[in-house]
Formats: sequence, structure tokens, C-alpha cells
Amino acid sequence: MVEKRKTVAEDVVLAGRGLHTGAHVEARIRPVAAGEGRFFVRKDLPFEPVVRARAAFVVDTTRSTTLANGEAQVRTPEHLLAALAGMGVDDACIEITGPEVPILDGSALPWAEAIARVGLSAAYAPRLQTVLEAPIWVPSSGDAFVAAIPSPELRFSCGIAFDAAPIGEQWASFVASPERFLAQVAPARTFGVVSDVEAMRARGLLAGASLDTAIVCDEEKWLNGPLRFPDEPARHKLLDFVGDLSLLDPLPRAHYLAFKAGHALHVRLARRLSEGG
Repeated sequence: MVEKRKTVAEDVVLAGRGLHTGAHVEARIRPVAAGEGRFFVRKDLPFEPVVRARAAFVVDTTRSTTLANGEAQVRTPEHLLAALAGMGVDDACIEITGPEVPILDGSALPWAEAIARVGLSAAYAPRLQTVLEAPIWVPSSGDAFVAAIPSPELRFSCGIAFDAAPIGEQWASFVASPERFLAQVAPARTFGVVSDVEAMRARGLLAGASLDTAIVCDEEKWLNGPLRFPDEPARHKLLDFVGDLSLLDPLPRAHYLAFKAGHALHVRLARRLSEGG
């Protein structure tokens, strides 16, 4: 049976502050026709410019992914994009009233639950099924890397390693499906070490951050537990990985791996895949 491309059955509306800008923004996910892909519309700007959720539109990967079309930017879209991709939404218009997608509770769960509530609408256009034919390896400094290897199923695996004892080294993995994404990945929140948080605030970032939008630890303990999963940080990296790789449509069926990676490496892999390896 050929899978059909899907969009949301009804509008989804959520609002909150941006993680880095602190700006209060409303985001409205609207249904669109099959094949239009996922894209943002800056409703607050003259002429309402469109910013496509594609790897070619990434202009910055410092602590989050930033998309842009000319002067129109969309900051920190990765959690929302992960929710769309993870819940099976191929096509959607996301109208936003400011420069940054709301961080909400630091996870993709509010987005995923809202999408699940309204349901999906299948279009007549088929969802392309592509398969990775040969491995791709994208190394970085030290032992960090991202990779894609041929696989009979779409799987994502992420490893992290932090000096802070509460995080340490963790691995998480899941086989893609809306049910698994909602239960295993979407609830995982943004995390950080308090010393890094203070340094980022000194650089003008995290204006919208609080202990309600992330889990934070010092060198010995979590400051605002309990965690939703013992390996919640690694699962959050899975969330970011899915969101950044959703900038490629269609994403070939493969096993995607990341270790000590961030948005920059994720996007490099998406671009390598878009170029055919």
C-alpha cells in the first residue's frame, strides 16, 4: 500500500516565549495541499515573507537552528519541526508572529500532543519512499560525528558525553513511528549545565529560558528534577536530530547516528544527503 502525504486536519495554535529572544510569539500550524512541504510565514513582517523548512535556508546553528529568507528569520524551529516529522506531518504552513518559535516546556510534547488531538488528513499525493544505498560519515573535531547507514527501518540514535556527573555518557535510540515519537522522544526537554547557562546569558542568549523551559544541573545534581526519563538528555538530542534532519524531504530510510553532535553537524548531514552523499 502506497503511503500518502499528510497534513494536519485542523489548525493547531500554541503561544509562548522564544528561548533566546524572550519574545512572546503565537504559532499557528495550518493544513496545506500535498507537496507544499513544511514552511513558516512571518505574519509580523511586511508582505509576510515565507521561510522554508529546508536545509538550504539554514543560516546559523549556534545553540539552535536558524532559518532565513533574506532578512526574515525563524529561530529555534527544531522542536516544532521534530514534532511535525515525528507525528507524520509532511506538509504544513506555520504562521508565527515573531522571530522565534515558542520554547514552551523545552520539549516537543505540547506540539506533538496538539497534533495528535486534531489528527492528520491524508492527501492523494504519494509519500516518496527513498532508501539510503551507501553509508555517509561526517566527522568533526575530536570524536564527534554524524552518520547514516543503510537500514531496513528508519532509526535514529544519539550519544552524548558531558563532564557533569548527572549527565555523563548516554545513548538513546528509537525506530521512527508517531506512537514511539510521542511516547519516547517528544517529552524530552532541553537540558544544560548551569555554568554553560550563565555563560550563554552573558552573551545575550536564553532571554526566555527558565527552570520551566529546561532541565538544568550543576556538577553533582539536577536542580529541577525529577527527570521524565533516566536518559532524558540523550533523548532530547534525538529530538533535535529528528528536527534538523526533517529539513530534508524526503528523508531516506536509514539508520541515522550522532555522537557529541550539535545542530551544525546535523545540518551538514542533511546537506550531504540532499547532494546525494
